[in-house]
Amino acid sequence: MKFIIVSGGVVSGLGKGTISASLGLLLKSRGFKVTNVKIDMYINIDAGTIRPQEHGEVFVTHDGMETDEDIGHYERFLHNSLTRENYITTGQIYQEVIRKERAFEYEGEDVEAIPHLTDEIERRIRLAGDSRRADIVIVELGGTVGEYQNGIFFEATRIMKLKYPEDVVQLHVTYLPYLASIGELKSKPAQTSVHILNGMGIHPDIMVARSENPIDQKRLDRLALFCNIRPDHIFSAPNMQSVYQVPGLLEGKLDNVCLALLHLKIKPHKLISRWRKLVATIEKVKKHKVKIAIVGKYFSTGDYKMADSYVSVVESLKHASWKLGVGIEMNWLNSDDVEKDTGVLAGFQAIVVPQGWGSRGTEGKIRAVKYARENKIPYLGLCFGMQMATIEFGRNVVGLRNANTEEVDPKTPYPVIHIMPNQKEYLAKKQYGGTIRLGAWPCIVKKGTKLEAAYQKYGKDKLSPWFEPNPLAKSKIQNPKSQLLVYERHRHRYEFNNAYLKRFEAKGFVISGTSPDGELVEAIELADHSFFVGTQFHPEYISRPLTPHPIFCAFIEATLKK
Repeated sequence: MKFIIVSGGVVSGLGKGTISASLGLLLKSRGFKVTNVKIDMYINIDAGTIRPQEHGEVFVTHDGMETDEDIGHYERFLHNSLTRENYITTGQIYQEVIRKERAFEYEGEDVEAIPHLTDEIERRIRLAGDSRRADIVIVELGGTVGEYQNGIFFEATRIMKLKYPEDVVQLHVTYLPYLASIGELKSKPAQTSVHILNGMGIHPDIMVARSENPIDQKRLDRLALFCNIRPDHIFSAPNMQSVYQVPGLLEGKLDNVCLALLHLKIKPHKLISRWRKLVATIEKVKKHKVKIAIVGKYFSTGDYKMADSYVSVVESLKHASWKLGVGIEMNWLNSDDVEKDTGVLAGFQAIVVPQGWGSRGTEGKIRAVKYARENKIPYLGLCFGMQMATIEFGRNVVGLRNANTEEVDPKTPYPVIHIMPNQKEYLAKKQYGGTIRLGAWPCIVKKGTKLEAAYQKYGKDKLSPWFEPNPLAKSKIQNPKSQLLVYERHRHRYEFNNAYLKRFEAKGFVISGTSPDGELVEAIELADHSFFVGTQFHPEYISRPLTPHPIFCAFIEATLKK
């Protein structure tokens, strides 16, 4: 097994995940079995209890691991469903080492950072490769070099390189800032990040230099000289229109150097042709553009707004728009602002209400739902967005005044959304981490619904992830009625309250997807609306550029017709 260790310098968020994912795609196209690993440096066991404003979107794998958003990037580029083995945190490493110490597995040794933590880190990296039977494992180290908290992981990779010099490549992604006041691209911060690495005993084999604009040869030569890296092992990676163009930028360059350093045969590309067609579609000027409002509450971080909190939703909308050959203009609306004035929704051709937690901003989301329903604007509600649609319909159509979710108002007279029975005990014991309904679960799609039409039109490819069962499932689900069976990923603690089912259906509220036993409502829609669909699951987690999710495709199609 071969390993490519990807580190970062100067700033976080400079694109290590995109570089790692692009390299994975290129090596896979060369005929190698590749898997990507993300290492996050926080003490959390997983990303599930972290606020999105703190660390971006929480991405959920098919087997139910709550991970960093970079796992989503890997899946979209590799076109593979990854598992919990592909995600490592400091908390996981310490937890396992302490467990072994308590179980006397170290046989009385004094347990130390080196070798016990570093050995466990290497074991986990190898486990990720073994679980995927990988030839090459690409390991992304979160954060930037020089941070106190990630030093032990850098040390582990230094030891791996020392033990297996022909099997480990150190790839450093760094950043060259452009100072507009003097009109110059500065290389000193990049040099400093490499010097810090050198001080840890790590000498990068390859550098990918990020910048706003292409880096000129003079500065690339300067980086080679002062960072002690071969000039032909340094690659310029300027900002591009789309992250999906990055593999084309690096094709035949970065992948060739990595294979040469790992003493692997450079095979011809086999799978990259579909990706090139995708990029051509992205770059083509679109005649039509649709304007979409995303009404959320995780955009603001200080004085700034970021899309990272909903990155999978954003990418899914892009995938669908490219499939249909249209452009999209996404606008971020804070649900608190919508609550004050729904006039901010005027002029939008479609509305998305994505996931969320807690009471803040819920009334704004409910008002956005009402606006979409009454004005016949295509609406897509994702998880919390489905629950908000249920509350709005209950209040304003069924006549259940003050209907709500127990998450927001535990004393509501009409809990149309209530806590799942097995979740009450977890909450009572304050067992929040990893206890909610997670991962891929089966969903029976009702015949004759917009949901079924979406899957039938855009999702027939049996290799698509919505036909993959959870790898941890004990038995295969049987569907005796021969209805459409799909597997969609979940992340929720509350559900539709079936006590209100008949009253809702009598008013035109369609249950278009359920669990195989019929007990859990998985999707809803309105019969008298061009497109009004809500899903308890998260279709955005399994939309990929080469296989856009059917629900997003149908949503964009309905918006075009509107």
